[in-house]
Amino acid sequence: MPLLSWPSREPSQSPSQPKSEGLAAAKNNIKNRLRSRANELVSRPITVIALSAFALGSVSTLAAAFTYRRYFRRLRTSEWITPDVLARKRWIKGVVTSVGDADNFRLYHTPGIGWRWPLKFRRVPSLSKGGCIYARAMIPATDLSPELKDQTIHIRIAGVDAPEAAHFGRPAQPYAAESLAWLKGQIEGKTMYCQLIRRDQYSRVVSVVAHPPRFLPGFLVSGKSLALGMLKAGWVTTYEQAGAEYGSVGKDEFLRVESAAKVARRGMWKSGTAGETPAQYKRRYAQSSKSAEAGELSKAGSEAGRSTVSNWMKRLWSSR
Repeated sequence: MPLLSWPSREPSQSPSQPKSEGLAAAKNNIKNRLRSRANELVSRPITVIALSAFALGSVSTLAAAFTYRRYFRRLRTSEWITPDVLARKRWIKGVVTSVGDADNFRLYHTPGIGWRWPLKFRRVPSLSKGGCIYARAMIPATDLSPELKDQTIHIRIAGVDAPEAAHFGRPAQPYAAESLAWLKGQIEGKTMYCQLIRRDQYSRVVSVVAHPPRFLPGFLVSGKSLALGMLKAGWVTTYEQAGAEYGSVGKDEFLRVESAAKVARRGMWKSGTAGETPAQYKRRYAQSSKSAEAGELSKAGSEAGRSTVSNWMKRLWSSR
């Protein structure tokens, strides 16, 4: 009987050997890719890389500068407001530090963020009664001082004319003090929004002024018009001289609100509408000033004429 050959078992490969070969292949693949990428970079011209880096840096710098100028740079005074800002009729916000007459005030510009909690890292300076400068986020009206003129913008409220206070030896108009007190109570020490329109002859910035909106941010919607509120309370009249600005509501709305205040006898209209308006007051004193100047010139001319005749007579007498 022939012997059957017993099947011999060949030694099998270790199960870890295929894994080690796969890892080695992956490493070689990564090395090859990195080597080819390095060769591509080295083969590119150095000038292209340098120009690309310069262009990217320039664009980033310009974007950062624009963002700073548009949203974070503070306009310290009226002189900082450039013609392009007025041409765009840009809106700004700030804190009212003082109120002069009843149609102008000083605004401390507060751009960007950081003026209120929870991100309060910027502060509004003020001058205390004792003259010591300190900083606060919100300024009480009792601590305000007009000495911040070198850090504030002089704002002229557009579209309205308030009773004139005593200036240059001229007496104050009736209700000038009441109008000023009303405006101080409304805006002093508070945040207001101003649309910068133009610069007037006194270097003030004529602006459409609005209260902050109650719910939405100020850059989305505008709040109530300060000028219309003053007209409604009866403490100002509509400014109708050359260059008058009324914002988006228009002159007709200003006149309508003023007429309603007159009918209701509010503010300075409580005694009737026969009194002298601020525009009439200014015209009267402007005419009297011109008459006085004309009188002075006439007097100076007559004195000069008499002096000339006297000198001529003296020369004639001495020649004899």
